[in-house]
Amino acid sequence: MSLSPLDRRYGVAVGGVWSSVLGRAGRSWRDLGSWRGSDVRRFQRTSLPIILAGERQIASLTASYLEQLYRDVDRSAGRVSLDFDEVTGKALRGVDPEDVYERPFKDVWTGLSDGAGMDEALNRGDHRLTTLIKTDLQLARTHTFRAVTAQQDGVEYYIRELRGEYDCALCMIASTQRYHKKDLMPIHPGCDCEPKTVKADYDPGQIIDEERLERIHDLVEEAVGRSDRSGRAVDYRKIIVANDHGEIGPVLGFRGQRFTGPDDIRLPT
Repeated sequence: MSLSPLDRRYGVAVGGVWSSVLGRAGRSWRDLGSWRGSDVRRFQRTSLPIILAGERQIASLTASYLEQLYRDVDRSAGRVSLDFDEVTGKALRGVDPEDVYERPFKDVWTGLSDGAGMDEALNRGDHRLTTLIKTDLQLARTHTFRAVTAQQDGVEYYIRELRGEYDCALCMIASTQRYHKKDLMPIHPGCDCEPKTVKADYDPGQIIDEERLERIHDLVEEAVGRSDRSGRAVDYRKIIVANDHGEIGPVLGFRGQRFTGPDDIRLPT
């Protein structure tokens, strides 16, 4: 898909924020030297300001991008109002960021209690930290998208555009659909899909890219050896569904997937 100069500038700017935040927080994590309970606050003092500033940057970039897009619909449109406290920080999950960013440490502790070596346990914590940051940056984008488009009467729908170097099948299928702007864009942890507003004089229907959808089904057939649009031989509902995550909203996943709860986490004794 050919990108407009505006799309390209926005994508580059967002990518720069992602890289900067992930790099700086990742270095802070790796430089801790120890990952005990007493190290949690030390890490948070260093990294939370970086992560929260990144969320605000994403929100600001997204609001500006959507304003410029909307001028193609209404050239008299002015600036939208945006309360950054409603699209960043605790507003994203309904959970204090300090609690969220203690979880990588808990993954390390749980790994060690399960008998994993230190390197493996740290890798688990590093993976959790990376996923949390990516998810929160994406949530800042989707929450801003919903807040801004609510003020843009000329926009009714949006689509997902794939932006990652590698895109999972979940995102690929979702990119063939159109969504109502009032609905938060479903994501999976770490998703980097870009929401794109659509001006339409009529509802184009849920499926907007039949060719891509058919190709994905063909790939499913190649992978599992069969395909069935009726859902009898292959239950597509078990391949991709929208789960309701208690903190981050709609999440793309597989039927039967469950999320970690307090009972799954063991603290060091």
